[in-house]
Amino acid sequence: MTDKPTLMAVDGNSLLHRAYHALSGTGLRDDTGRPIWAVKGMWSLLCSAAMRVQADAIVIGFDDSTRSMRRERNPDYKGTRTEKASELVSQLALCPDTLRAAGLAVCVIDGLEADDVTATAAARGTEAGWHTVIVTSDRDAFGHISDSTSVLRILNGGIEASPLLTPGRLEIMIGIGPSQYLDYAALRGDTSDNLPGVFGIGEKTARKLLSGFGTMEALWADRDAAGERIVALAGRAALHKLSTGVAYEAWEHSRSMMSAVTNFDLGLDLTGRSGPGMLPLTEAPLRAALAEVNLTSVLGPALNALTGFNAAGFTAGSPTPQVPATAAASPPPALAALF
Repeated sequence: MTDKPTLMAVDGNSLLHRAYHALSGTGLRDDTGRPIWAVKGMWSLLCSAAMRVQADAIVIGFDDSTRSMRRERNPDYKGTRTEKASELVSQLALCPDTLRAAGLAVCVIDGLEADDVTATAAARGTEAGWHTVIVTSDRDAFGHISDSTSVLRILNGGIEASPLLTPGRLEIMIGIGPSQYLDYAALRGDTSDNLPGVFGIGEKTARKLLSGFGTMEALWADRDAAGERIVALAGRAALHKLSTGVAYEAWEHSRSMMSAVTNFDLGLDLTGRSGPGMLPLTEAPLRAALAEVNLTSVLGPALNALTGFNAAGFTAGSPTPQVPATAAASPPPALAALF
């Protein structure tokens, strides 16, 4: 991908949610009865992604489950989401501890979300001369794409079927550049986060407006004089919707709620390349962390991806491979979609 070292910044909530739903049919639990299928799927996704992007360091962000600064500003934020199942909640609590015990960098920032962690990682990576790959299913990360940051957007079909988005690929895909994405998202809103955006302005109209004005600040700066230009780009209905008294306030509110916080310390030593998250990991803590939750079944891929140990043909509980690399088995059917 690049001659720079690669920082892989993972949206832990996003990947664990996908794994939870993809593997819920297995009902996998550890020896104490704790559900662990989402944790297992998370590890599988993490290892496959690390191999694909050739990660040199990994940081994983999770939402703060105790408070939300955005919800404190807007009580309706994410208000349409259903309550999480208890088995998902327990795995969201378990997973960060398991990843941290293995030697990976895990960040949960007071009042903030995984998106803030991955956005900060992109900023810190750029400052340190690294290339950052954000691994997520969330479109919010598109605004952080740059010459030094890509997004591996996880879709159905697993890691290998997921697109690695650069500035040029993003523009081909949705018709706008990364620097315009926040304006675009604030216009069309985000139903998942219960942020309505500007009433009546959808994705197609938002693209047309941004293609003509470049930024929404340029449009709002002289909305009255820009009227005919708005009509030419997007039609008279768009002008009417943008001219209402609440249009600007709705856009500004959505934009501020969607903006990532990037002014905190991740605890990563990218310059010295030491400490948690730096690859290769040490084998013993990785083995112990997976054994603690009865996940030795993913130890082989984890050793391959995160320590550089050739674990092809690895047998759970054994310290060395038991068969030649050419005889390594494919992922079980239930996990195939995750790889």
